[in-house]
Amino acid sequence: MSPNQRPQRIRRFREEWNEPLAFSQAVRAGNQLWIAGQVAVDEDGAPVGLGDGAHQAEQVWRNLAGVLEAAGGNLDDLVSTTTWIVDRAYRDAATEARQRWLTGPHYPTNTLLIIDGLGRPEYLLEIAAVAILEGR
Repeated sequence: MSPNQRPQRIRRFREEWNEPLAFSQAVRAGNQLWIAGQVAVDEDGAPVGLGDGAHQAEQVWRNLAGVLEAAGGNLDDLVSTTTWIVDRAYRDAATEARQRWLTGPHYPTNTLLIIDGLGRPEYLLEIAAVAILEGR
C-alpha cells in the first residue's frame, strides 16, 4: 500500500450496526482484507439458529462469504481464520461447516479457541478472517 493510500472500509450490513460500536465489518489495506468476527445474524441483524451450533456455523460462513463478495473476493482468497466457540460441544458443527464452505485445494490457517462467551449470549461461535485479494 502506498503512503498516500488509506485503508478502504468494506460495508456489507447496515451502517447503523457498526457506527455505535466504532468498527467495520472489514477493512481493505492494499490487497489485504481484514474481516471482523462474524456471528450468526441475518441481513437484518436478527440472530439465527438460537441454540443450534450447526445452523449458526452455516450462517457465520454465509456472512463471511458475503463480506468477501462485497470486497470483490471469495472464500478461496482466505489465508487465515480464527474461530471462537463457547463450548467444546460446538467444535464438530464448526468443523463440518468449514469443510462444506471451503473446497480447497488450499485452505486457510485456523486457530480454534474455546471461550466463556461472545458479545451476546445467544452467539455460539464467531469467526474472523484475513484474505489476500490478488489482482483485484
